[in-house]
Amino acid sequence: MKKLDYLKEKPIAVLGGGAVAKAIAGDCALGGARVRLCDLPPFAEKTLFGVKESGIKFFGDQLNLYGFERSGTAVMELVTEDVAEAVKGAGIIVVATPALGHRPFFEKLIPALEDGQVIHIFPDNYGSLLLRKMMREAGCDKDVIVGGWSSSTYGSRVVTKGGVILPQIRVYYRAITLRGAAMPDCDTPAFIESSRYLPSMDAVTNGDGPVAGDTVLDIGFSNVNPVLHCPGTILGLGTMENWGVIYGKDKYEFSIYSHAYCPSIARVQYAFYQEVCAVAKAIGVGVQEYDEEDFFSRESILGQEYMGKDYKIPFDQHDYIQYGTGPFTVENRYITEDIPVGCNVYHQLGKVFGVKTPVIDSMINIASAILQRDFYSTGYSLDYLGIGGMDKEQLNNYLRFGERK
Repeated sequence: MKKLDYLKEKPIAVLGGGAVAKAIAGDCALGGARVRLCDLPPFAEKTLFGVKESGIKFFGDQLNLYGFERSGTAVMELVTEDVAEAVKGAGIIVVATPALGHRPFFEKLIPALEDGQVIHIFPDNYGSLLLRKMMREAGCDKDVIVGGWSSSTYGSRVVTKGGVILPQIRVYYRAITLRGAAMPDCDTPAFIESSRYLPSMDAVTNGDGPVAGDTVLDIGFSNVNPVLHCPGTILGLGTMENWGVIYGKDKYEFSIYSHAYCPSIARVQYAFYQEVCAVAKAIGVGVQEYDEEDFFSRESILGQEYMGKDYKIPFDQHDYIQYGTGPFTVENRYITEDIPVGCNVYHQLGKVFGVKTPVIDSMINIASAILQRDFYSTGYSLDYLGIGGMDKEQLNNYLRFGERK
């Protein structure tokens, strides 16, 4: 495995301007790293507002099993809209954008890559596959490590007032373990080791530790967002759209975890998860393992990321920590990202490898009807990710060793 101690002396570039990007940037700076934050126009004017002048206020409960906490105002070394400027000389490059933001960033990142850099995608959402495909198409052969994580290191939200995005991030929990892998998988040991030089991973490093997934498809399959968000939002729409209207005092206090989840939705989530596991088995890759009983609590399987396997809030108890986390409308990434990216990739792989996915397909069908758009045609395809037309052996050779025929 490569020696990676050189990363300690290099700045960290964080690409993105949302809650995850700002949380990672702020946490890394408070942890002693030199941090550069970059977002792209036209969003940057709003998302980077005040960061250069005031820094990022990083605060919140930061609930986790071991009580790891870090708060304060984080000062950036650089705030920019220029990706090349942000990543020049950086050691670790963090990509923390919604999945649909990957391509615009990758287009500007690829020409600026330097040998020895390590790219961490939070959450991966198949971004590592897309980046490797785009690098190949661009003729980029830089010696870099590319990998991603199954989730963010936090539950976090930007602070907004009157439509203004403030340079403040509220962090309501911290992960104590995350699942990660590199593309190709032979780089995974070095990728996991590099996370030690990322201060935003300190609660994981000093907690239960990172877990190496079995290829980046494992990381996509282990992302809890589609299995939690899609059934929770779609089946909880009546609660969401009536919250603050006929019950509940304030629309913006709603949370699917606190107010929509129930035993019946948990059964759908578990059935959804079983279909994901069947797809993973047919391909021959791993997936995060959960027991059926893990789904039957207020925070379902999410709570294990920051409080361990024994953490369960019964359905007859309140979950105050999640209040206000939404979603507040169906036009939310819980649907507009997790359906076309998460669910549609499961559906596509199921078709290729002979696995029926009726529960997952029902999520796509209902979401398409509600939002009046065809998520099958607009969602991620296997060709888009560079894995179309591969049989099981070809796909595994590509995922594990980067070999293509």
